[in-house]
Amino acid sequence: MTGTSSAVRPSLRRSRESQRTQPKRSPSYTQRVARSATDVIQYFEDFHPGQVIDVGSVEVTDADIIAFARQYDPQPMHIDPEAARRTIYGGLIASGWHTVSLFMRLLVENLVAKTVSLGSPGVDELRWPLPVRPGDRLSGQMEVLETRASSSRPTMGIVRWRGEVRNQDGQLVMSLLGTNFFGRRPG
Repeated sequence: MTGTSSAVRPSLRRSRESQRTQPKRSPSYTQRVARSATDVIQYFEDFHPGQVIDVGSVEVTDADIIAFARQYDPQPMHIDPEAARRTIYGGLIASGWHTVSLFMRLLVENLVAKTVSLGSPGVDELRWPLPVRPGDRLSGQMEVLETRASSSRPTMGIVRWRGEVRNQDGQLVMSLLGTNFFGRRPG
């Protein structure tokens, strides 16, 4: 037994030493969002019907469109500019799922990370009325439609909302109805 433990110790020591000499990494996206969540905390009680929350904007590039689609929605109109010109869209367009993902990132970075978010049971009525094209600047908004305390979980509230994404010309390119659970203010 002693022979085994002495054989393990040097390898553990080397492992610890190599960990100490590793260069410091910059904070990950998750760590940055988690850190920003400590800045301002919003609870269920901070949401009210009629409230409109701007969740920011993002520019979409052809490289972004192609990279996302190659991995998640590899249709010609999303991955091949030449083939896309021959479609009814007349050029490259973003996958609708890419648009949803961009909206979700804006929502998390600029709202959800600063709340006591407890998840979501899903969305309804997801629509993409117009395509998103390279160079579009997308802006997202969330409008609170309804708030109610949970009858089965007293520490939770339910917020029903409408999400909209518009391009730089103010044209609606995505809409959905969402529901989120938020923690209630303590005390």
